[in-house]
Amino acid sequence: MPTYDKSDIERRMAGAVESLKGDLSGLRTGRANTALLDPVVAEVYGAMMPLSQVATVSAPEPRMLSVQVWDKSNVSAVEKGISKANLGLNPMTDGQTIRLPMPDLTADRRKDLAKLAGEYGEKAKVAARNVRRDGMEGLKADEKAKEISEDERKRSEDEVQKLTDKYVAEIDAAVEKKVQEILTQ
Repeated sequence: MPTYDKSDIERRMAGAVESLKGDLSGLRTGRANTALLDPVVAEVYGAMMPLSQVATVSAPEPRMLSVQVWDKSNVSAVEKGISKANLGLNPMTDGQTIRLPMPDLTADRRKDLAKLAGEYGEKAKVAARNVRRDGMEGLKADEKAKEISEDERKRSEDEVQKLTDKYVAEIDAAVEKKVQEILTQ
């Protein structure tokens, strides 16, 4: 059974890009974006739960997020979770609704966010390169086990490298787009 699987490699590299896009969507650009609260967890019912499982998050205005907590007894836990997430947001509670006005970004904060976007991009590139390495090792193992010829291995290695180049370019484009968004708001 060959260990090299092109579709698996492509799926894993695409996964790295999707993960990056999720990370980037959580970076604040000055506009209210519900994805900003995706990493927030609150301790409710004795367990750490994502905000999406205890409340509805919406962006009623361009510079305001609203968190509608379903159970009144969880409001303070959700508020605490938002504060602990260090997002630079100041929660204002009104009954079961928590309002989060988006403060203006300072020039320093914009630079920090742009740098963080670059770091996320680097992590995604490392993930793509690790997938490439796994693919190359699989090809060498297949050749050693006499399941493919040296020519097939070289041809497949070129395919793997082209896939890597394609996904690294996607990663660079996503990071560049986010950095522009952060710096031009």
